Amino acid sequence: MQWEIVIGLEVHAQLSTRSKIFSGASTAYGAAPNTQACVIDLALPGVLPVLNKGAVERAIKLGLAVGAKINSPSIFARKNYFYPDLPKGYQISQFELPVVQGGSIRIQVNGIEKEIRLTRAHLEEDAGKSLHEDFHGMSGIDLNRAGTPLLEIVSEPDMRSSTEAVTYAKTLHSLVRWIGICDGNMQEGSFRCDANVSVRPLGSEKLGTRCEIKNLNSFRFLEKAIDFEARRQIEIIEEGGTIRQETRLYDANKDETRTMRTKEDANDYRYFPDPDLLPLEIPSMWIDQLKATLPELPEARRSRYISEFGLSAYDAGVLTSTRELADYFESTVKQLPAQAKLCANWIMGEISGQLNKEGIEITDCPVASIQLAALIARISDGTISGKAAKIVFESLWQGELNQDVDAIIETKGLKQISDGGAIEKLVDEVLAANAQQVADYRNGKEKAFNSLIGQIMKATQGKANPAHVNAILKKKLGG
Repeated sequence: MQWEIVIGLEVHAQLSTRSKIFSGASTAYGAAPNTQACVIDLALPGVLPVLNKGAVERAIKLGLAVGAKINSPSIFARKNYFYPDLPKGYQISQFELPVVQGGSIRIQVNGIEKEIRLTRAHLEEDAGKSLHEDFHGMSGIDLNRAGTPLLEIVSEPDMRSSTEAVTYAKTLHSLVRWIGICDGNMQEGSFRCDANVSVRPLGSEKLGTRCEIKNLNSFRFLEKAIDFEARRQIEIIEEGGTIRQETRLYDANKDETRTMRTKEDANDYRYFPDPDLLPLEIPSMWIDQLKATLPELPEARRSRYISEFGLSAYDAGVLTSTRELADYFESTVKQLPAQAKLCANWIMGEISGQLNKEGIEITDCPVASIQLAALIARISDGTISGKAAKIVFESLWQGELNQDVDAIIETKGLKQISDGGAIEKLVDEVLAANAQQVADYRNGKEKAFNSLIGQIMKATQGKANPAHVNAILKKKLGG
């Protein structure tokens, strides 16, 4: 039997506010345990939550970016469950009327565009953290994260492979960073994924029993966890068993998922409106003001790069993978609008390659866009060859000669010989010294031509303009 995998993702994006969603405590990462938990986060008797306006603004921006409905009023609810790192015994979240309803995100997989629908995006507070490693026979509780503002972005079950799920997660990750609502730092837990996975016979419309894999904090783990879970479910069904709805964890060391707890349904949480928080009214004027602050979105930029610069959909997609990379490209091509493709190639090639090699971001690139543009200009006008350009690039990267392109070319003697008279003289000398190869070429041996080209380039230490050499040699040989 052939099977179809059905995947929906719940992504928790930590919002980039300096204080928590219902208190003034700091959200800074890395503080000593329990030093950033105030009386509200600790749920001491009599304390009342006060909603952080900045968290609401960031949620609205996400809704606008994905074409969603912004609900007004929006209701906060109590999600009731007991866990050691949840001091109140409930989590303040949203249920029936989230701040963001609907919307969609477009992804590209193997050159095919697909729309992933969003169910909702709701505001909620994070819980604390249980610590087990440093204690013997007991657990510690760190409440620094308690009350940290989260936007939970829930997709419809529209993905059909781990590749689609990872592409969606990466696209969403790029978007929340692009509009400045989340730093996207997965190592610090700022962007975490829960994957709902089920399988069904190919062609069936009925959804299978789903299992939720919690707290996947890397795209690689997301892919591996989904693939393992799909295989596990298919094997169980094919052996005559049934899938139990449950919450599972992914063990990266063993590359497997394992049972965490039986999966709850919404009714198990006994949601009800939080009596301490009034319904959130969001005026249309506020929405319009926030809409005016949004930058040009990734999808719009991709379309513009294709239409304005003639780039391929693939190139435009790579260059808009982050806002910082897109800005770097834009700054470079602004100085050389006729060389957009060459600018794109250098950014996706040499620049990205060096960034990956050294593990740094484009914002820390030692070669400024104006310097890259100067280098590309010298390739375009024939001053240097492509081979010499890589030597200049390496010097720029290392900060040599005050990162001045022309100074590097001059000092290292990399200027290309483009003088027709000088090249013609060299061609004549090589032809005179290689009568046999000339004869071979005229007798139909094409390899002899390449050999003559090689000798001319060797005589000039690779500095002769290859296009000029080629043209003059062909003319001399009557080609």
